[in-house]
Amino acid sequence: MASPEPVSVVALAGGVGAARFLRGLVEVVSPSQVTAVVNTGDDAVFYGVHVSPDLDIVTYTLADRVDRERGYGLEGDSFHTVDALGALGHETWFRLGDRDLATCLHRTLRLQEGAGLAAATDEVRRAYGVDARIVPMSEDPCPTYVQLGGDRRVHFEEYLARDGAPDDVHGVDLSAARAARPTPGLCELLDAADVVLVCPSNPVVSIGPILEVPGVREAVTRSKAPVVAVSPIVGGAPIKGPADRLLRGIGVEVSARGVAGLYREWVSGFVLDRRDAEQTGDVEALGLRAVAVDTIMRDRDAAARLAQAALDLARELQ
Repeated sequence: MASPEPVSVVALAGGVGAARFLRGLVEVVSPSQVTAVVNTGDDAVFYGVHVSPDLDIVTYTLADRVDRERGYGLEGDSFHTVDALGALGHETWFRLGDRDLATCLHRTLRLQEGAGLAAATDEVRRAYGVDARIVPMSEDPCPTYVQLGGDRRVHFEEYLARDGAPDDVHGVDLSAARAARPTPGLCELLDAADVVLVCPSNPVVSIGPILEVPGVREAVTRSKAPVVAVSPIVGGAPIKGPADRLLRGIGVEVSARGVAGLYREWVSGFVLDRRDAEQTGDVEALGLRAVAVDTIMRDRDAAARLAQAALDLARELQ
């Protein structure tokens, strides 16, 4: 189902929804023409290794090795190391599988040797046989923090994996991303793209950090390529994850219309689910071209159909 003509597609990505969308995208566009620019705001050190959750979710999914039930990690992985650490008294709320740990250990060793995060990411991508390019948004530390009630401030992974994504979100701190530099060549990739797609990712902590890296939002805005986003909200709720709590925490309506409003200054097209078709007019009133389709990625074919719909809308906007 490859696209009939070569097209360079840059996709802003983070998390399970993005990984599934990208799996469909490489069915309709040659993988060699796809670059995923991936959020690193979730990165943290666990068990002494540098963990990049979104980079690894994207890599494992495109390699068809992801644990489908959990949506992250490696299918059939064991957890002997983390269980042994737990028996020794260590906190083990972040469940990192043994083979997943090997990926993170490789990344850590390469960073200690002086390689950049982009180079380490590319090595992992090649080792897993992924043809699409995977690029971190920055090689600098960009931790995302969630502001909770009682003046508590926790790293996003603590908020999600340790605390279970509580409702009392008062804000999100992306200051580290604002102080970072984009990965070398990232803005040039955006300048040269034929199409820019925004995956159905968490708008606040997946897409938000990418855009806060200095120069990235400006590159997307000045790009001559159409920019099309896919809504991660269906029927007033996210398909997966805490996007609803985080959107409310920054004062944005939890709806396709709300996400479109958040993106309106730099997106030209918007794909929403057919269950939210009545919001199409509201989205178009924001100045965006909108289309309503089935956005639920039940399998690879459904993901491919969704990716094709986003590309078709992009072509209409060219």
